[in-house]
Amino acid sequence: MNNKGTSIVVASAKGGVGKTITTLNLAGIFEVLEKKVLIIDFDLSGGGISTALNVLNGKSIYHFVYDYNNNGYQDFKNYVTKYDQYIDVLASPKDPRQAGKIDPKYVEIILDKAVFNYDVVLIDTTHDLTDFNILTLDLADYILFVVTNDPLDLKNMRSLIAIFKDLDLNNYKVILNESVAPFKNYFGIYDIKNIIKANIDYVLSKDFYIKNIDNFVMNGKIITLDNKASSVFSKDYTTLMGICTDIFKEGEKNENT
Repeated sequence: MNNKGTSIVVASAKGGVGKTITTLNLAGIFEVLEKKVLIIDFDLSGGGISTALNVLNGKSIYHFVYDYNNNGYQDFKNYVTKYDQYIDVLASPKDPRQAGKIDPKYVEIILDKAVFNYDVVLIDTTHDLTDFNILTLDLADYILFVVTNDPLDLKNMRSLIAIFKDLDLNNYKVILNESVAPFKNYFGIYDIKNIIKANIDYVLSKDFYIKNIDNFVMNGKIITLDNKASSVFSKDYTTLMGICTDIFKEGEKNENT
């Protein structure tokens, strides 16, 4: 592949907001759009991408870094594991002790290799503002902040967005995920916008709450690749499709300016 792909970080200001599932669902939509996708699991000490997809990876980010640092690196594809025809995974280390051996400087190296091998690079992260995650946010083309209708989450998101505004960074969109805790109805959209001091660009509705989500995880399936997803979850499927197509439209617009 000669063209440079698009890197997208799925981030949050708090854990438990549905970030990993959102990452997987976006990967499924990009597959529907026939885009070659790499999911990078930058939750180095507790990543769940490989587990969720039942991907038996032999190598991980740790092996990439080790080989790169010891003149053993040859081909980026040696470190990714295939999920299906369109989706590959670059897994987090199996042993959490290996996470501490991965220097943040490798973020740029990994992303540089990835975007020239894939149409889309989706990056799952932790919510902690470590040097590793800050550099990831800084280098990505786009950031999707996932937030829920939860007071602590909203306050944390307000602080995070304030940092971005102070730095004059505007390459982010905010996704309100109502499907994680559909019975939490503390605030309306107008109130949430006022709390976080930013727009809500997309909403994943309460209807996207999936009681049998554990079955998808146990079977290693992506919800948006299920044959019934586009009809059963038509509203939220359309929202996810809109997120993916909007990113490409924005990219095309930036190339032409």
